[in-house]
Amino acid sequence: MFDVIIAGGGPTGLMLAAELRLHDVAVLVLERDEEPAAHVRSLGLHVRSIEVLDQRGMLERFLAHGERHPLGGLFAGIPKPALELDTAHGYILGIRQPVTDRLLAERTAELGAEIRRGREVVGLTQDAHAVTVELADGAQLRGRYLVGCDGGRSTVRKLLGVGFTGDPSTTETLLGEMMMTEDPATVAAVIDDVRTRHWRFGAMPLGDGMHRVMVPAERVAEDRTAPTTLAEFRERMRAVAGTDFGVHSPRWLSRFGDATRLADRYRVGRVLLAGDAAHVHPPAGGQGLNLGIQDAFNLGWKLAAQIDGWAPEGLLDTYETERRPVAADVLNTSRAQMELMSLEPGPRAVRRLLAELFEFDEVNRYLTEKVTAIGVRYDVGAGHHLLGRRLHDVPLTRGRLYELMRDGRGLLLDQTGELSVGGWAARVDHIVDVSEELEVPGVLLRPDGHVAWVGSDQDDLVAHLPTWFGAPD
Repeated sequence: MFDVIIAGGGPTGLMLAAELRLHDVAVLVLERDEEPAAHVRSLGLHVRSIEVLDQRGMLERFLAHGERHPLGGLFAGIPKPALELDTAHGYILGIRQPVTDRLLAERTAELGAEIRRGREVVGLTQDAHAVTVELADGAQLRGRYLVGCDGGRSTVRKLLGVGFTGDPSTTETLLGEMMMTEDPATVAAVIDDVRTRHWRFGAMPLGDGMHRVMVPAERVAEDRTAPTTLAEFRERMRAVAGTDFGVHSPRWLSRFGDATRLADRYRVGRVLLAGDAAHVHPPAGGQGLNLGIQDAFNLGWKLAAQIDGWAPEGLLDTYETERRPVAADVLNTSRAQMELMSLEPGPRAVRRLLAELFEFDEVNRYLTEKVTAIGVRYDVGAGHHLLGRRLHDVPLTRGRLYELMRDGRGLLLDQTGELSVGGWAARVDHIVDVSEELEVPGVLLRPDGHVAWVGSDQDDLVAHLPTWFGAPD
């Protein structure tokens, strides 16, 4: 029997598997597709996801395959200059999802997780001790826990009977990959012109003559299961841009809407939901893949603690209480961005007004921190302004903070040299060092880098350690 079975081998499932393996949890990842997807859905990683990769020692391999872009113009594509943010990684990392998937799969395999492709989950039952998973080929597997990371049409969520509450699509966009015969300079000129009026139109070269094309659909399709056709792309491109660029030989065609849906619950007994299985929203702002990776980062150490037997009461339930509000905020923000891309007079007027408001640094910073997720704060109690927030990679006299977090353990950064983690040393590293950028004498970080305690009083620290790290050994 496995400790955890993960349904879905996309970025969320792979990141979760890697997090669990840091704690020697026996993990099996089941992926329905026989081969990894070659098409490009996501185009990049935001600041918080980049920090997450840095905290786990994976960033260098991602940087080797990506390209750094400035942070300006994140919100609804409104062009504004980038700000200096509270991070060592003030950029977007342009990297295509197939590369992200491959790098995460490689890391997951290095850590010892088992990945089985061509294995579709079709049924599940659970008892007080484990979950039984039924596969399409009739096989049955047992795991102490099951996590559904199987996308917006999640089979796991449907089998659980968990509601997926939200709003239906009011607009749709065609998205696909195809060849073009038109001269690249002409394509670029037409796109630059059209995008002054249509923010949901574009064509990005992918190499070898292939382009990623996006164009507004005429209406929301009545039958969402009907395949998208190249003829539909050509018709809409001519209607919007006056030319179809001679597109041909499509590799992948799809459509997406602006529906927003949120799972009513993230946990039912021994089964949990993460990533798109728990929330779907428009792609405006590019937050989808990032939101799933950050779900996994929050859940991994908590589920591992539950399996290892030291999790304090209610720790696993904080996954839902912390991450579901974050998802709800992303749904709201992404839907607002889609409205700002409308060609209707009202939304265009609001867009012009918001562009003016972006001249105020406070507005620009607030919305940028929303999209990049560095503004997320979990409710860990009242007090210092750092509580509940992630701590950026502060430089220390002997290196960097994030270099000390590779193993996924808690960390006490002690600038006084007078604190102690006592009976929690097996779960919390004690680092005595100083940083000119850290204004507090001591800070306790959870394994996901969020601040759980701030201060200098040893008794107060001991009172807070059990909340996140259980009883002392």
